[in-house]
Amino acid sequence: MTPPPGTSDAVAIELTAVLVALTADQPLVLTLEDGTLLPSGPFATEHPTLQSGVRAWVERQTHHPLGYVEQLYTFADRNRLGLDGRQRVVSISYLGLTRERLSAGARDPEWRSWYRYFPWEDWRAGPSPLIARSILPQLLNWAGAPGDATGRHERQQRVEVSFGDGVGNWNEDLILQRYELLYEAGLVPEAKQVAVDPVPGMPMRHDHRRILATGIARLRAKIKYRPVFFELMPPEFTLLQLQRAVEALAGRPMHKQNFRRLIDAQGLVEPTGASTSEARGRPAKLFRFRREVVLERAVLGSKLPLSRQI
Repeated sequence: MTPPPGTSDAVAIELTAVLVALTADQPLVLTLEDGTLLPSGPFATEHPTLQSGVRAWVERQTHHPLGYVEQLYTFADRNRLGLDGRQRVVSISYLGLTRERLSAGARDPEWRSWYRYFPWEDWRAGPSPLIARSILPQLLNWAGAPGDATGRHERQQRVEVSFGDGVGNWNEDLILQRYELLYEAGLVPEAKQVAVDPVPGMPMRHDHRRILATGIARLRAKIKYRPVFFELMPPEFTLLQLQRAVEALAGRPMHKQNFRRLIDAQGLVEPTGASTSEARGRPAKLFRFRREVVLERAVLGSKLPLSRQI
């Protein structure tokens, strides 16, 4: 099969990292060039493995060493072309978890809240008013546009599944589906044909906001069966700090008593014997993560369901 006109049959491999940290109850992602790009670079012959390649690029561009990392997804759409507009670029993305830390000499790395890119995904204080005020009216107008009845029904069904009524039936794991729906409807600046009134949310260059959405979706789903959120926590923490961290990642509030019963029943933490020394209020007990619980879960196959307050 011959390549499309104006392109070549050459393929370049790009490595992209979604690096997440938590600070002050905010989920952060490490970005470059004023928040418009994720750390990335080509897979080179000196890289012995793909993972070593992404680690090298992240450290070179941000001076930030990678800790926990896992392969995320491979983006290989035909329209992913290089700067010359001819070479097809296949992006292999990785999800990394770390603690916020920057070193002198980095090019321009900046930690930004991922809710700056996806403001409609933050339901910690209740349903996002942005959905009812701006997103749903425009999506429903797009879904009901003239055309075949089957197409209209399919679009309306996708809107209902992804966004519901903007008040309930919210599935926080569908962040990628929601972004792709907004892209298709022309409601984000990255779309080929942008609507007159795109929804709020910081755009990114190329398809990096789509890659970021994929990383967030993976992490939101993963915290429900594996306690990876401890990779983002300090060595010692209170149970309230832990709850706020999980809420920040999930974008949903948790029921305090149910959350603590769950953590206790799963044996995820143990007391350190120390307490906070705050000037006001009652000191809170400090806990640490039981690292051996990861091995126990691998053997028993148990999951970590998260109770949440609707």
